[in-house]
Formats: sequence, structure tokens, C-alpha cells
Amino acid sequence: MTKQLVSRIYVVDDERVIAETLAAILVRAGFSAIFFTNPLEALSAARLLPPDLLISDVRMPQMSGIDLAIQIKAQCPDCIILLFSGQAETANLLQTARKQGHDFHLLPKPIHPSDLLRGITNLTESKSLGVAFPPAD
Repeated sequence: MTKQLVSRIYVVDDERVIAETLAAILVRAGFSAIFFTNPLEALSAARLLPPDLLISDVRMPQMSGIDLAIQIKAQCPDCIILLFSGQAETANLLQTARKQGHDFHLLPKPIHPSDLLRGITNLTESKSLGVAFPPAD
């Protein structure tokens, strides 16, 4: 059921090795994944080919993953958002976004492939059931 709901995944991280590796893990798991190292390029691509799932690092030089998620969600309201970060101050950015009405799930970075796949499964199953996935603290 998960793969039916998520036919196109965008992975965005300014560290090429991370973006490329996560996309490869997803492809190996049977998903269609495209990676980007520039969030502005991902945003531009989403205008032409909307993603079903956005997986993005939070801290990037061109644009934060939270800002990217907000803009992708505006363009693609059905897109599922999954953010990841290895920095503690990310919680403050998420709280600010939540106060503005945006609620995104956050996974820690580095992330084990099984945890990533489990997070995707939880998010997509929750969406298919119409259940709100609880945000991470």
C-alpha cells in the first residue's frame, strides 16, 4: 500500500553523498526517488513533476528544508513531508513553523535505512487512513 501512495519521492540534502545514498536506498526498496542537492532545483522540479513525498534536510545554505516544505506543500497540497536533521536547534525552527500552521515530522540525522523506510510507511499509512501522524518532539 505504501508504494501505491508514494510514486515519486524527492530527496533533498546539500550533501550529495547523503542525498544520493538516501535515494538509492529508496529505489532499492521499490520506490521512485530523485535526489537534489539544491532545494531551489527541487522546488522548480516540483512545478513540473509534483512529488508525492518530500524528504529533506532542514539545514541547507540556499533555503531551509522547512521553507522548502512550506513551498512544496503550497504547490502540491497532497505531498507528504518528512524532514531530517542532525542539529538540535532544528526544534526551534519546527516550533516556529507549527505556530504558522505547518506540521512536519522530523527524523534524526544520521538515519538508519530501516528507520527511514519505517517513517515513510508510518506517514503514508496514516495518510491513507486519514489519521494525523504525531509530530516528533
